[in-house]
Amino acid sequence: MSTIVEKILAAHSGRKKVEADEIIEAKVDLVMLTEQLGRRIYRDWDELADVVDEVWDKTKIVGVLDHWVPAPHIDAAEIHKICREFVKKHGIVFLDMFSGICHQVMVEKFVKPGMLVVGSDSHTVTYGALNAFSTGLGATDIVICMATGQNWFRVPESIKITLKGTIPPLVYGKDIILKLITGLGVEGADYQSMEFAGPACKDLSIDSRLTISNMSVEAGAKCGIFSPDEKLIDYFRARYNDSKASLNLIFPDSNAKYRDEIELDVGELNPQVAKPHSPENAVDVTEVEGTFIHQGFIGSCTNGRMEDFRIAAQILEGKHTHPDVRLIITPASREIYLQCLNEGLLKVFIEAGAMVTNPTCGACIGGHLGILAAKEVCISTSNRNFRSRMGHADSEIYLANAATVAASVIEGVITDPRNYVK
Repeated sequence: MSTIVEKILAAHSGRKKVEADEIIEAKVDLVMLTEQLGRRIYRDWDELADVVDEVWDKTKIVGVLDHWVPAPHIDAAEIHKICREFVKKHGIVFLDMFSGICHQVMVEKFVKPGMLVVGSDSHTVTYGALNAFSTGLGATDIVICMATGQNWFRVPESIKITLKGTIPPLVYGKDIILKLITGLGVEGADYQSMEFAGPACKDLSIDSRLTISNMSVEAGAKCGIFSPDEKLIDYFRARYNDSKASLNLIFPDSNAKYRDEIELDVGELNPQVAKPHSPENAVDVTEVEGTFIHQGFIGSCTNGRMEDFRIAAQILEGKHTHPDVRLIITPASREIYLQCLNEGLLKVFIEAGAMVTNPTCGACIGGHLGILAAKEVCISTSNRNFRSRMGHADSEIYLANAATVAASVIEGVITDPRNYVK
């Protein structure tokens, strides 16, 4: 009678069974580092110098530069220098600024079902879409994992979220998770596992599942995890040539115990837009239509994938952005960037008046490549619309799916994408 997370944590703690709220020690499969906590992580590591000389397993620690790439200022350049020197000294796996945003690169190259993965970024929860337990940790806990390959965890309670119905056109994972966050509130799933199941899941692309898992943390969740299915198996067969037998697929027991159970009929869902300044402020796009915007952003670890760019290009092809609106396009990884190039999508975006950037967290975190000025309004596919998130404290961010952003930058106001694609 165990949930997915309980089964994964039991397997990694050498126990047959664990229960919610237990404190356990568990071995991790992967540790992911970004430069965001670089100084703190490496400072904390230096404080262990008298106790630990080498990292636990250099093949299972992945360093990524993605938040400020290429370095937009001296401080970022110094952080990158520290990171490069550390990974070279310890010989850990390193993906410099060419590879892309950490969470997309991790799902492309490293994460598999049944794994326990930790990372130095809150959106490490993204990997739950691949049936892994993944979560973000602070600098000190990351250092402990780097040194020992394990850490303590409190076993989360789980919320079972059943998605039913037929997904309407132009409704994606972004709309589903915004609707759920608005219902739960930003603290409604604190330290819970949001476990997704139900007949509508089979119709969700892997891209949309990654979006849902990514934003589970915006409801306070410890992780957001999906049951495996044939679509996930096909994903790994295509990417790694792995058969079903070689994948450690983790299913919940039919009598698993949940803290709560939620049903969402996605067939009744319209494209959602989260108003400033919280992801829990989602409403149907029709309620905010006509809101003037200055900038549109399609990208980030949340919605910088092929599903997003294909629908955006379909809407933008042969059209042009409004003269008062900027559009920034940021693929989440080098692989996605090249795929967009091969499919001719970048040409569509550039001819429509967009600025296409290298893969980076830049615009999403207000670091560079699209910072907002006071009183400016952005409609964004990113995960957070907190005050100051993308720039000035007096700017405003509306969160939406890629289709809504694409339609809106053409009109210069927030626009229902169903006006463009029937």
